[in-house]
Amino acid sequence: MSERINRAIIDDAFWSPYGKLIRDTVIPYQWETLNDRVADAEPSHAIRNFRIAAGLEEGTFKGWVFQDSDLAKWLEAVGHSLATHPDQELERIADEAIELVIKAQRPDGYLNTYFTVEAPDKRWTNLTDCHELYCAGHMIEAAVAYFEGTGKRRLLDAMCRFADYIGDVFGTEPGQIRGYDGHQEIELALVKLFRATGNERYLSISRYFIDERGQEPSFFDREWENRGRTNHYSNGIPAPRPNNEYFQSHLPVRQQSVAVGHSVRAMYMYAAMADLARLDGDQELLRACERLWDNTTGKQMYVTGGIGSTHHGEAFTFDYDLPNDTVYAETCASIGLVFFAQRMLRLKSHRKYADVMERALFNLVLAGMSIDGSHYFYVNPLEVWPEASARNPGKRHVLPSRPKWYGCACCPPNIARLIASLGDYVYSVDEASKTIYAHLFIGGEWSGELGDLPITLSQESSLPWRGDVKLKVSLTKKARFTIALRIPSWCDGEQRLLLNGVPVERETFAVVDGYVYINREWSDADTLNWELPMKARWIMAHPEVRENAGKAAIQYGPLVYCLEEADNGKPLASLRFSTESSLRAEFESNFLGGAVVIRAEALKDEAGGWEDGELYAPASKKKHFETVAVRAVPYFMWGNRGLGEMTVWVRAD
Repeated sequence: MSERINRAIIDDAFWSPYGKLIRDTVIPYQWETLNDRVADAEPSHAIRNFRIAAGLEEGTFKGWVFQDSDLAKWLEAVGHSLATHPDQELERIADEAIELVIKAQRPDGYLNTYFTVEAPDKRWTNLTDCHELYCAGHMIEAAVAYFEGTGKRRLLDAMCRFADYIGDVFGTEPGQIRGYDGHQEIELALVKLFRATGNERYLSISRYFIDERGQEPSFFDREWENRGRTNHYSNGIPAPRPNNEYFQSHLPVRQQSVAVGHSVRAMYMYAAMADLARLDGDQELLRACERLWDNTTGKQMYVTGGIGSTHHGEAFTFDYDLPNDTVYAETCASIGLVFFAQRMLRLKSHRKYADVMERALFNLVLAGMSIDGSHYFYVNPLEVWPEASARNPGKRHVLPSRPKWYGCACCPPNIARLIASLGDYVYSVDEASKTIYAHLFIGGEWSGELGDLPITLSQESSLPWRGDVKLKVSLTKKARFTIALRIPSWCDGEQRLLLNGVPVERETFAVVDGYVYINREWSDADTLNWELPMKARWIMAHPEVRENAGKAAIQYGPLVYCLEEADNGKPLASLRFSTESSLRAEFESNFLGGAVVIRAEALKDEAGGWEDGELYAPASKKKHFETVAVRAVPYFMWGNRGLGEMTVWVRAD
């Protein structure tokens, strides 16, 4: 039996403009890029590759070996968008793209334009590098989203054929390949396909890929030997043995405790592990998920919700290694962290999961896209010096402005598909306890059922600028159930809860794992007001985070703030603050469409007392400071006012 999704229709002062931006600007813009029609942007080649594979055009494959996934993620974003905002013209374009995909599919169900066009005899011979199952997974996710958004089965049926073929090729039976992909994605996609179809076989195939990973002898080592110790990028020249930690295949997944390797691959795998732990009741897998969550978010996550601290392999390094100026923090990795958090919340509604989901969404995910929706960050630094980005080879990956597109463009369509499906992350339902959980405070309407009782929740939220939330219940008859509201960890002070305008005493409701549980007999039009105090405050990092020793950052509600050269001049490193100094939050309606900015005072090192060529001098002779007014802006809005320095962490006493 297929699972039900608990989707809210977003109607929110902060998030709805982003949804509109995705629908009106991002999806059309990305369609143009997929067709190579955007001037001065790196070509995608994606649509052309499908046309060649479908026999509609002559030519050779171009782009990355995983280029198919860009079209798949775009189709998924379209599916999510159509689910809430029907658009006949967009649906027509997507239908035509789907027909192109189906024409490129082989008679046995296989779909991959690189191998169809360039190497038809090399299928499944380099799973380490070539992303065949990764591309399959993204197209499966697209098919599920498009089916749920439109009711159309053309792509879903095609991807069922592909998944059935994959199930025949991979497994432990004689003649099957006993392997798995170098880039996890198929695992969580197959769970979604099970959810949409109710076909248990897809769950079984996903389970196989998770269970097989990390078993000895190493599949990637065996594959490398079979290829003559080469890889996809070595042009036949011997290449190093695969690093199994990089692929999270160094241990069976149930034995893993520390986040290692490529951060996006890790998050996609952990999300699938959590899915299977829930659906199978697998306690050992659950415990592995909990360990990996705690290590990722407790020792290897940036304050912005970014993960993956090095550009060497887009990877995790080790606990507390969180450099600000050479950081990687790929946008896709934080999107994967949101996926992981959502799955953990389905297993257990604990505030720590929703807090991280909110942190990543409001900060890093939004920072990955410009406010006009046509420029994108792949890397998300916490400190930028444009000259260093241009001239220091170790920092060239840290861009001081967002490009229009990337040859490897995994992040832009990933942002689109997440924001288009944002309604999936606001609520969850526990049928057994008759509890509806509000994990995120984002305005909109959710309709669902508890047993045979239809329920609608309408939420109004003033986040992230103010902490006022309103929930209205709509019912056909009175009923007893529970509504659980998250108490955000950023909430600085006593929360106030009102029911139908009357304050509710704290002792009358339970608080468990950071959620307030209101259990009562509800009537139609009952209304909860949830008042969450917000103020700007200084935050510090764990002492083991050496990069941030003697520094502090500013947070207001769920938002992390930064300083930009446009407001404060340069060098930003010359500013020094006192964490005892006041922080003033002010809403500025004319700042990039409106935002709360933070004002403070700082001491600035004076450069006037230094002679030309005087690089070092006794401190006793150079302690000259001036007091300056400082303006901090939300991190997600940085880089929208031209080139300049930026920093999140500042010197503080």
